[in-house]
Amino acid sequence: MKNPSTMVMVEARLRCVIDVVGPDGNVWATRVLTGTGEPDMGDVEELARIKLSASRVGGRIVLDTVCAHLVELLELAGLPVEMRGKVERREDLLGAQERVEPDDPTT
Repeated sequence: MKNPSTMVMVEARLRCVIDVVGPDGNVWATRVLTGTGEPDMGDVEELARIKLSASRVGGRIVLDTVCAHLVELLELAGLPVEMRGKVERREDLLGAQERVEPDDPTT
């Protein structure tokens, strides 16, 4: 058994929720994609594999609650995926707010 003082807690971050949907629109399976740090091309590869597996049996994947960085990577890789729900922006996750200058004209 490991000594609790040497154990490190690592927080997993939500990348997206993946629904595998059949041709009739029924959800066959749901998976949550998480990881530590920012999403990377390994996450894109994982999604590509799931998408390929789903298409081989007549299904498709639909992503929900997708983090903004993953959306950017999917676009960069040229992997088209269906998305629903809102994209989680980094500002939303960090609790940052936009700064407003009093002299700025409103648009």
